[in-house]
Parts: sequence; structure tokens; C-alpha cells
Amino acid sequence: MATTGTPLHLHRISAALAVFLGLSSILHPGNCDEQVPLILWTSEGISLPSQSPPTAGHIVEQQQLASYLEKALNVGPRNVVLFLQDKMSIEDFTMYGGAFGNKQDSVFPNLEGALMSSSSPLVLPAVSWPASNAVIGQLQDQLETSPLYMDPETLSQLRLNASSPALLVFRLPYGIGADLMSAKEILSGNDEVIGQVLSTMKTQSVPYTAIYTALRPSREAASLSMEAGLGGGRSLLQARGGYRERERERERQRRIKEKAGIYGPVEFKEGEETCILLWASGLSVSILRSGRWEDSDLTQSTFGQEASVTLHGSSCDKTKARLVLNYENVLNHRSFKLIFAMSQRHYKVSARHWFTLDAVELEYDGTKATFNGSRHIYAPAEYSYRCESVTSFRWPLLIPHSSKDPANQWRVSFEDFQIQGFNVTGSEFSYASDCAGFFSPGIWMGLMTSLLMVLVLTYGLHMIMQLRTMDRFDDPKGPAISVPQTE
Repeated sequence: MATTGTPLHLHRISAALAVFLGLSSILHPGNCDEQVPLILWTSEGISLPSQSPPTAGHIVEQQQLASYLEKALNVGPRNVVLFLQDKMSIEDFTMYGGAFGNKQDSVFPNLEGALMSSSSPLVLPAVSWPASNAVIGQLQDQLETSPLYMDPETLSQLRLNASSPALLVFRLPYGIGADLMSAKEILSGNDEVIGQVLSTMKTQSVPYTAIYTALRPSREAASLSMEAGLGGGRSLLQARGGYRERERERERQRRIKEKAGIYGPVEFKEGEETCILLWASGLSVSILRSGRWEDSDLTQSTFGQEASVTLHGSSCDKTKARLVLNYENVLNHRSFKLIFAMSQRHYKVSARHWFTLDAVELEYDGTKATFNGSRHIYAPAEYSYRCESVTSFRWPLLIPHSSKDPANQWRVSFEDFQIQGFNVTGSEFSYASDCAGFFSPGIWMGLMTSLLMVLVLTYGLHMIMQLRTMDRFDDPKGPAISVPQTE
């Protein structure tokens, strides 16, 4: 339900928001795992035109959400601050928002303060999560500018202009598992980030439009009904049934893809959250023995239904990620490991975080061969990295660590390679940063040839312009021209 209010009613917005969100979850117990809330507000002193709210229990789809955003941005500020949380559901506000007068228990004081200071906040409790996933693309199309992924520390270094649109995206985490206190603490930390960002925006005196939403819901329908006790036995069974039906459909689609030769990526999870994804249409290694290269194709052992690889030894955190693929009996080596070591760091020049594939390591029977990839394989931390071919021998992107490293006796080749070690959402890759440069060798050859031809043409024209014709001619009927020898 969308709400717009005047300053007289804004002091009740948090409680009203939580109550409306709770009622929405009662009205649609079977679909609440497919919805995320979206909150929009403007800076103090900026008003938006009132928009007709959807009917109670209505789920806002992608087209309707685009209409809401378009109407807001046509009149409101075009400096947009998007707080994009990994997960969020309507129950997060009812459980942690101090809905019934317990303001000291609220974890959203900065969000509530921003809504109270805004003259026309917009609250959509039920937005389909595919629509919320597309919100960046919708804002990018309407603002006609690319998103900037920021953090509060780098925002103060950025100078905004009210006349130039900007899309600033701040990614916020979310707690997982059954530890509700952990989720509460993370939501409180996210609210502090929101407060810090809004304070910086206020310091720059630039009007803005702020949006707070998530990529996907944080709770499943069945668990919500059990926690809140809102539905009867019939609605609980309906919620569980819907969840199981969706799981069976996903499993059926996965089997269809595998039969068609389309397999999913290697997925490493830390707890219940996926943190590393790897995919390739071809993965092979070769070793030089007695002057000949012996090859081993690891694709079937790594991907698909017949995959036998294990991920023992893999790990990930906010700055380091390590994916370890464990094989057996590869090129007569009983123990063989293929390791991808990644890291992310902040670069002040670009004012953003980047991740690099620092090394690809081969460990076999106590020996380690290391290829350095940090010079060529990198991408923004929010993106995945993709390349049609990553090899160590043909247009190499992987270089042996040193001239004496055992990697000089090995070749590795990854076809249609894609990897992501940070900011993974669900089991799908983020937007891919491709390795293909803007200028390929063919383009460079064409440009150099064209430049050479232009130089030849310029030289020829210059020589033609320097030619001088005779200014005196011999007339057979007149006296002969006498040319002194001194001239």
C-alpha cells in the first residue's frame, strides 16, 4: 500500500508502516516470500505530487513500479540515492521497527527521521522481487546515467550538482540463519549507513531522491507463518505447498538444462549464503613430459550432473576469496588441486572497490605451480568477470609467477570463463565485466593502415601544391626570350 502524507501525520509513519506491512502479510500469506518493500522519499523541503496508492494487498509489478518512479523523478530531484539491501521482507519492519510504541527498540531511527522530514514519502509494502531487481535498470534509463557504486567514506569526496543527474548505489548486507539478534544488529548497522549517507548529502546542500529496497525477500512463507502465528493451519499448509511446488519446478528446470548440455556454475557457500561462483564451457590443463604436451579435460569432472569435484579448503570473506577444486587421478597425479585466489580492495583513483584474480594455483603431489592473473583479470567488486578465453599460452592472461616456477611446465585453458568471488546474490552471476578490450588487434591494424594511407595522401597533396608553372612563354611571332646566364 502506498502512503503519502503531510508533516502533521509523519510522526506516526513508522507505526503505520509496520501495521500496514503486517496486514499485507496476513492478506497474502502464500506469496509473502515473493515480495519486498520499497520506500521512497525526498530531501527536506522538496515535495512530490501525490500518487494514487494501490489497493490493499495488491502486489506492485515491474511496469507499475516504473510508473511510480517516472512520476517521482519527473518532478523530484534527479540525484538519486539507492540503498539496495541484499534481502528484506515486510516482517523486518514489524519485528524490528518498534511498531507498537516501543521506539527504544526500533532499529530504524535514521530512516524514521528521514521519512518525518520528507513532505511526501512513498511506501510500497509489496513489490514483486523481480521488479525490485530491475530498479537499477529502470533508474538508469530514466536518469540516462550509469550507476555509481559507493560507500559512505567515498561519498564525501564526490561533488554533486543539482542540475546533473546521478545514481548513487549503496549495497547493504543482511543477516542469515536463525540468529534473530544477528539480523537485528545488521539492520541497525544498515540504518547507521543510511544516516551517514543522508548527513553527507545534507552537508553538500544538494536535493536528492532516496530509495530503500532489496533484491529479494529475506524470509520464506512457511517460516513466517510459524514465527508470527498469523495464519491458521490451512494457510500454513498452503504456504508450504506453494514453496514445495516452486522447489520442484526449479529442480525440473535444472534437469532439463543438464540434459540439454547447459549446466550450472560451481557454487561455494559459506553457511547458507553463496559467496563464490565459477563457470566455464571448457576447463583443461596440460603438462610437458618428454617434449610432448599431455592434456586433461576437467570440464565433466567440474560441472554438471556427473561432477566429482569437491570444494574442501575453499573460503571467503569481505576481502579474500579462495576457491579450491579437488580432483583425483589427473595426469597420473593422485592428488590434484586447482585453486583460484581472489581479493578485493578499494582504489582511491576510481573511488570504488575492485576485485582481482590474484593467482591460479596447481597443487599436485606436494608441488605447487602458480600463475599470476592480477595484471589482466579484474573487475568492479559488484560485478563478475567474464572472458571468452583465459589461457597461459595463447594470448596469455595467466603468467607463470617466475622463470623457475613449475608453472612453466604447465598450460591451463578456460573457455567461456566467468567467475565472481564477492557480492554474490543468490545463485546467479552479477553483471559481467568482459575482458574484450575496446581496441582489438584487428582494429589497431585497420587504424594504423588508415593512418599510413592518410600520411601518404597528405604528403602527395603537399608535393602537388609545391609545383610551380612557368610564368613566361616563347612567342614564335615575337622576339625570342633572352635568359641571362646570371638569372
